Amino acid sequence: MSKFEVPDLKIEPNESRNARGQEGYEQIMRAALSILVDYGYRALTMRRIAAECGLKAGNISYYFKSKDDLVRALLDAIMTSYEDAFRSAMDEAGSDPEKRMKVLIQLILEDITTKKTTHIFPELWALSNHDPFVKERLYDLYSRQYGYFEELIRDLNPSVSEEDERELAAFISAALEGMTVFAGHAKPWEASMERFEAMACQSFISLVKTYRRAG
Repeated sequence: MSKFEVPDLKIEPNESRNARGQEGYEQIMRAALSILVDYGYRALTMRRIAAECGLKAGNISYYFKSKDDLVRALLDAIMTSYEDAFRSAMDEAGSDPEKRMKVLIQLILEDITTKKTTHIFPELWALSNHDPFVKERLYDLYSRQYGYFEELIRDLNPSVSEEDERELAAFISAALEGMTVFAGHAKPWEASMERFEAMACQSFISLVKTYRRAG
């Protein structure tokens, strides 16, 4: 089975920019991502991004009117990269729902072992408690992830109700994302992630196929 990787950023070209303008835009976005991964959200300032790019801080305002605009574009690019990775994984897995479920679980857990994901998402989780914009974008990503799981749950166990589909999808997603703290990049159980993948596939597929609501 192929291993899937989530690209760092999915930056869509903008017809209103010439080649040089597009290059500058992408340079700023990649610098912002690098700072976010290596130093955290608090370090993500326009001045620091400019220094990373070798630009003056004022030059960045040509592309982004404010830090919020830059963060919005950055998060959109990150989220789109995940959306594309999920879609590609599902397409390659074919029509077998059990195989598709395995691929999606493996993609999520393999991505958790990258420095980018281990560093970025805990930052976003904490920030979402205080920043409505980050909270909205983060939950938008997870709602898309839930959607893939809901579809697979429906195929694996047609007797499950819509409410149970949503709850099972949320439960599986939460369990997988929680592995970031324990088995993410440079975390204590990182070396066991391959075995955790096997456990997760076996456990969650069995849970869905045999699920019956208690009571």
